[in-house]
Amino acid sequence: MTVAAKALRAEKPVDPEYVLRLFVSGLTSRSQRAIANLKIICERHLAGRYRIEVVDLHQSPGLARDEQIIATPTLLRVQPLPQRRVIGDLSQADKVLQGLDIQ
Repeated sequence: MTVAAKALRAEKPVDPEYVLRLFVSGLTSRSQRAIANLKIICERHLAGRYRIEVVDLHQSPGLARDEQIIATPTLLRVQPLPQRRVIGDLSQADKVLQGLDIQ
């Protein structure tokens, strides 16, 4: 890498990576709808800057207690801090973006 390329790379701000964890209860139609809606929202607003983790509470019930999940689907923004959460099937993109504080 040339010195100019290194300088240009150093000046370019690095966008934060969003880590989003979606808690679902099995593969119900509501869970599948939430997963699909989240993927659409992320591709439109966070393209290349996100990672989605889907947690099925039927397979990992202890995580519900650890993360204080009381309803599903629940979306948790893990990164960047502070954590934020949204409950529901994520069908209203504007409310999801507002709830997660994503511009």
